[in-house]
Parts: sequence; structure tokens; C-alpha cells
Amino acid sequence: MPTLLRLGFVLVLLGLGMGYSARAGKLTTAAVWVGGALGLLIYLGTGFGGLTLLALFFGLGTVASSWRVADKRRLGLAEENRGRRTAGQVVANAGVAGLAGLLAWQWPPWAPLAHLMLAGSFAAATADTLASELGNVYGRRYYNILTLKPDTRGLNGVVSLEGTALGLAGTAGLAACYCLGAGWGPAFWWLLVAGTAGNLADSVLGATLERRGYLRNNAVNFLNTLTGALVAGGLRHWLG
Repeated sequence: MPTLLRLGFVLVLLGLGMGYSARAGKLTTAAVWVGGALGLLIYLGTGFGGLTLLALFFGLGTVASSWRVADKRRLGLAEENRGRRTAGQVVANAGVAGLAGLLAWQWPPWAPLAHLMLAGSFAAATADTLASELGNVYGRRYYNILTLKPDTRGLNGVVSLEGTALGLAGTAGLAACYCLGAGWGPAFWWLLVAGTAGNLADSVLGATLERRGYLRNNAVNFLNTLTGALVAGGLRHWLG
């Protein structure tokens, strides 16, 4: 497919996705445009592979957020704004991926590393989303990530074994999707480590800086995805 035709096709796909997100109430108006811009950067740098990872994260996150939402609301654990994500939340979850796309687009020799780092950021975002959204539903016992003592479900920095396992499962799915395009190899395990590292970093930051009011949730999520990207890139650099 010629380059201009392919770009036009991608713009149509992004437009359809933006329209659906707006009509379904998944994103605010500002978030729709920010998401579209980040999606375009991801495509320009990493092609359809990067867009597939974006779509997979968005799909898994949407399902997890709406899963047993009535129970979450009853327990006071449902997302604010009825789960409608803001521009800040979009940047927090996909901003690092957009930067990776920009890096790959402007400096092609860095593209393989940037694509892996993009996958690492989404692996971390997926792990965190599934661990929190589904862990609050299926968890049996909840512990403070720092002290490992029982703590209140839904508080920042509180984890469960079930939630952590579900987050790891989401990371494995995203890593498998990446490897289907990039080839099977050690990258699968690197992404498992990266996603888990980002998820744990999110919990530690939540138990410390977020609880004390030094960081907001969007900042914590951005650092979560940045951790995933840096760990994936670091593993490739040192072990690849």
C-alpha cells in the first residue's frame, strides 16, 4: 500500500476510534483529540504494530473498568466521572508511548528500541489497570505494598495476590501481541519484567508520595509507564 494511502487509512481508523470513544462516553472531548494525536505519533514511529498495542491496552482497560461496575460503585471504588477518561489520564497512560513513537519517527535507527519501550509502557499500564480494576473485585485479602500488613481495599498502595496475578496475565497478553509482530524471543520475558516493575512502582508511589499528597494519580500512572519503558529498554540494552 503506498505511503499516502496507508496514512489516509490510518487517519480514518483513528477518526473512527475517536468518534466511537466520544459517542460511547469513554473519553472527554479533550481526551479524544489528545488520544488521536498520540495515536498518530505512535503510528508514525512504530506503524500498525504500535497501534495494535494501543488498541489492546484501550480495549482491556475499558473492559476491566466496566466489569462489575455496579459492585464497584456500591463499594465506592468506581472511577470518577463514570469512567470517562480525561486528557490528563490519556497522557498518563499513553504519553510515554507517544514519546517513544516520536523517537522512532524522528530517529529511525532507534526505532527497534523505541518500539520495545513503547510495548514496555503499555505492559506496565495494562498491569496496573487490570490489577486495580479487577483486583478490587476478585481480591480476597489486601495488603500494604510497603509493610505487607493488611490494609483497606482501594487505598493507594494496597495490593492483592489476585490483582497482581491478573495484572501479570494482562502483561503476558500484551507481550505476546508484541512478539507476534516483532518475533518471539527474550523480549517476551523482558516485557513481563517491565510490566511487573511498572505495576510495583505504581503501588510503591501510591503508598508513599500519593497518599501524602505529593503526587496526583495521573503523575503516578505516568511514572508507572515510564518505569515499564525504561526497564524494557534497559533489559534489551544489557541482555540483548
